[in-house]
Amino acid sequence: MKKAMGTFEVSIGTLPQYNTSEDAKLARMSIDKQFRGDLVGSSRGEMLSAGTGTKGSAGYVAIERVTGKLNDRSGSFVLQHNATMTRGAPYLNIIVIPDSGTGELAGLSGTMHIVIDKGSHSYEFEYSFES
Repeated sequence: MKKAMGTFEVSIGTLPQYNTSEDAKLARMSIDKQFRGDLVGSSRGEMLSAGTGTKGSAGYVAIERVTGKLNDRSGSFVLQHNATMTRGAPYLNIIVIPDSGTGELAGLSGTMHIVIDKGSHSYEFEYSFES
């Protein structure tokens, strides 16, 4: 496995909801990111989230298409997010969707770890290519 590291900026916007009942506690959002470091590029995606009546408990799923350059290879790929927070304890799983790589990123697989520290976002991306 190879490792890519860097920072990113994220912009989240509100999108129209499908389930608008007051007790649903659901939200739909757009995600736009700018990556720097070993991954240079941008992404656009959508996120669905759910809150609960318990403080610090929630979850979200998201899909984002990343386009740019990963070290010396150019192309695009899709990331799938699955995240929960259980009374403040976070769990986040981000994977490359199989066979989503294009161009020189065809055959890409991997997992991304996101670190948020004092409002700044960074990533660690462990990846490989099919041989």
